[in-house]
Amino acid sequence: MFTLHPRLDADCSPVGDLPLCRVLMLEDASYPWLILVPRLPDMREIHGLCRAQQHQLIDESSQVAQTMVALFQPDKMNVAALGNLVPQLHLHHVARFEADPAWPGPVWGAAPPLAYGDAERDARLDALRSALGI
Repeated sequence: MFTLHPRLDADCSPVGDLPLCRVLMLEDASYPWLILVPRLPDMREIHGLCRAQQHQLIDESSQVAQTMVALFQPDKMNVAALGNLVPQLHLHHVARFEADPAWPGPVWGAAPPLAYGDAERDARLDALRSALGI
């Protein structure tokens, strides 16, 4: 049975589900930041997916990245699967801007997370759900 890692559950708001992955929005208003989590139990690595699931993950990752480019027009899209703190397989999608707090370095640890206001969070989630069709 699929369960979301407690840290992802605590740090993110749910956007919705694609065929393979749960889409989450990280609670950091400094960056448009989505996370894809395959809804499979005990999955830790991309190479642990069967070939069809690997292809589905890439398709969903591309869909999310293209959606973020259309919505936010970033200077660069960063996509990463690290899993050092959260072992559950998940892919980060971060829209990066030359003016963001971490540019050009990595976003991890660059600055404390900036909280969304309720209206800002709701508007961002609505826009993402609409654009992703979920």
